[in-house]
Amino acid sequence: MKFKIETLPNYRIAYMRRVGPYGPANIEVMERLKKWAKKKDLLESAILFAIPQDNPKTTPPDHCRFDACIVIPHDYQVDDTVFEGEISGGQYLIYEVEHTAEAIQKAYSDIFSSLQNKYQLDNRPIMEKYVGDMVNSPYCEICVPLKSV
Repeated sequence: MKFKIETLPNYRIAYMRRVGPYGPANIEVMERLKKWAKKKDLLESAILFAIPQDNPKTTPPDHCRFDACIVIPHDYQVDDTVFEGEISGGQYLIYEVEHTAEAIQKAYSDIFSSLQNKYQLDNRPIMEKYVGDMVNSPYCEICVPLKSV
């Protein structure tokens, strides 16, 4: 799998959270967030993140947290429809993958075998990133956090 290393900035985000087993219901949360963002004129040039906060191998399915996020301006006032938060910047390995459940699942398993001992992963969550045209594109970026060296 090909990847590049990028330094991402800190992002201020608005997000919606779902708690429960990962799967198709996560798409519904992202669609609700996009609908909210469109009403607020935030979707046009959006950066969106899908963040599974927990490892489903170590967290019971009913406790797995999924966040659908959109980057918002620093001076934007959020309403009570969404939560406000921040994504920590830093170095990430960036993989571009086809945006299908099968391709993303395969990418997650390939990522860990391809990393081996070359990089040290940070404890920040792995994220799926969609920028501008990628929102409607068949591709997304998987962002894997690296420890600072």
